[in-house]
Amino acid sequence: MSSSCRWSWVACVTICALIGLSGESHAQTKLVSQEQEGLRWFDARQLGVEGQGWTENKSPYDRLPAKAEGKVRDAVWGLSRDSAGMCVRFVTDATTIHARWTLTKAKLEMPHMAATGVSGLDLYAKDDQGRWRWVAVGKPTAQTTTQKLAEGITPGKREYLIYLPLYNGVSSVEVGVPVANSIEAAAPHASDRAKPIVFYGTSITHGACASRPGMVHTAILGRKYGRPVINLGFSGNGRMEPEVTALIAELDAFVYVIDCCPNLGGAETAERTKPLVQQLRSACPDTPIVLVEDRVYTDAWLIKSKQSRNDGNHAALKQAFDELLAAGTKHLHYIPGSDLLGDDNDGAVDSSHPNDLGFARQAEAFDKVLGPLMK
Repeated sequence: MSSSCRWSWVACVTICALIGLSGESHAQTKLVSQEQEGLRWFDARQLGVEGQGWTENKSPYDRLPAKAEGKVRDAVWGLSRDSAGMCVRFVTDATTIHARWTLTKAKLEMPHMAATGVSGLDLYAKDDQGRWRWVAVGKPTAQTTTQKLAEGITPGKREYLIYLPLYNGVSSVEVGVPVANSIEAAAPHASDRAKPIVFYGTSITHGACASRPGMVHTAILGRKYGRPVINLGFSGNGRMEPEVTALIAELDAFVYVIDCCPNLGGAETAERTKPLVQQLRSACPDTPIVLVEDRVYTDAWLIKSKQSRNDGNHAALKQAFDELLAAGTKHLHYIPGSDLLGDDNDGAVDSSHPNDLGFARQAEAFDKVLGPLMK
């Protein structure tokens, strides 16, 4: 493992040990709470924020480190302040779970994406078989929302996770439980599942247009594999840029998934794919890299210009992939775009961005390649 790939993983282990989240000591960590009206409120950072690759951040829920400001384009930096892909795992015996979160942007929704996905929270719990099951969505009502996410929960101690907003940032997130109940950080991932899947992509990776944060394919796959996910989707700005790739190469990933073609034309895909792979491979010689074709516009059957754009992108990416393999590049994999949204035209909101059905299909398509790697 190269030193550039090691640093963030070592930092994570060190920090977890310092705050008591490493090994058997995690459950004994004393959490600081604020009591209000029969509830104890806990800062989510005490419980552990999953889905961040760096620890030296300008704000606590940024996706890129502070040093990225001024190195990446302003548009990428601005989008990196959204909390897409982040989640908080914890264990509680509470039968009622509350949340309070403050958003960094006042606008709660977009014309083609619900407020629950843009600015909401999403609560899951593990059932008795160890499967993640959906529980509740946090519906944003203002820049700061306090909400009872779930009540009447069957008594018992179990693990939960809360996904943070996709297209908004958060300055604070708190979890509230009745004073009579316990809450603690969830156990760290087992060592064989601790390395994250790192996704670099476009608005689709960012999460448009999931109805809630847990429905993005990156989150679906994270739950399926029981592995942390780092979402580096930048809406309209996933462009295979060397400045971003250099940052990604610092992450000790289990696999890198590169899904930037929707923001590129065929000529740009041809120009940028091989340098990106070579840049990652130079820093991390053995980490698998997965290249993802452009999804097929759901109206491309009728709009020939869209079909032409898809065809050009697919051909350019496949040629770059074949040339990289011929040059001896190891651990390189490929996901075709034909099945990402399905073939019945029902998988997208606007022909481009998946709805929940489209994201479920996309997760299935990714799993055909990622699943065998996980084994």
